[in-house]
Amino acid sequence: MAHNYILQVTAGSEYDITKHQIVPVNQAQATTINSEHISVDLNVRIQSYRGLPKNSPDSSPYFDLSPHDKNKDQYSIAFKFSPKENINGDDLVFGNDFDHPIRDRLPMGFSAAFKFVKWAIDPGLDGDVQADQPYLYGPLGSSINTLEIRGNGKIDGEPEHDAGLVFTEGGDEDGMELRKEKGIPDTEAARKKHFLNVEKRKDWEWEAGKIYGCDFFNPYLDFNDFALRLPICTIPIMKYWDGQGLRYVLKNRKTGTVLLVVLFTLYLKEDVDENGILKDGVEGGKPFYLMSKEQAEKHGRKMNGDALYDEKVESHRFPDTNADDVD
Repeated sequence: MAHNYILQVTAGSEYDITKHQIVPVNQAQATTINSEHISVDLNVRIQSYRGLPKNSPDSSPYFDLSPHDKNKDQYSIAFKFSPKENINGDDLVFGNDFDHPIRDRLPMGFSAAFKFVKWAIDPGLDGDVQADQPYLYGPLGSSINTLEIRGNGKIDGEPEHDAGLVFTEGGDEDGMELRKEKGIPDTEAARKKHFLNVEKRKDWEWEAGKIYGCDFFNPYLDFNDFALRLPICTIPIMKYWDGQGLRYVLKNRKTGTVLLVVLFTLYLKEDVDENGILKDGVEGGKPFYLMSKEQAEKHGRKMNGDALYDEKVESHRFPDTNADDVD
């Protein structure tokens, strides 16, 4: 069923997809986002990419760099940001959230998969997947793979490398001095462990005007087959997908202020014209039950096959009967 769909990545400073920019995946040029709260440059890379915009590179030189070549990383969300007001280290979080419930779509083995993710990717991850608006967030300082702190710089979209935004754990002279002053370790693993301590998080401020380079990556999420491939299991995402997009969010959890949204949305290929533009009236990222009947039916046929879909519909409309059911 995955071959019937095409991926588009958008980003903005709020949840509303109509206010987002389309992200040029695997391009060195960054997407720049400005709001009253933050300035951001963003690169998204996806290995073996086959999505929108049309004619996007299928990879990036980023994946040839260390440690991504050895890790066989499948995607990266890299961003540098400058907050326009100080945000406490315990309040700035990064993770996933949804507008609508997913509790009825959680796959078998979810608990084991979540335990592995907390162990291998983000030990600080926490949330409520059973909620009406489910979420999983972790403190930014312990969630991201790479943190580079700069005392000054610009958010202007200009590539810094052939691969775009490329960060190393550490910082410039001012950034390293700040890390030393606050006792933030120099290595990724030690820095993550540092920020898992709530008191140490509270002692840290993401300062207005400073530049922070962040990179989040892993080898587990396959955006081409739409599968989560963990060493302990493989979860075919399409089997459990309800139509919602996969949304990564940077937010201030104390105030509820959304700062950055990166949204991965699937569209039916037939809903995209030859130029890679969504056809009029097409909406993505909604649960199927909130779509128009026509749109929901199209997804049902593409995900289940025409014959199986018709069989399910008929079974729902006309349940099996026997002689005992008839007066």
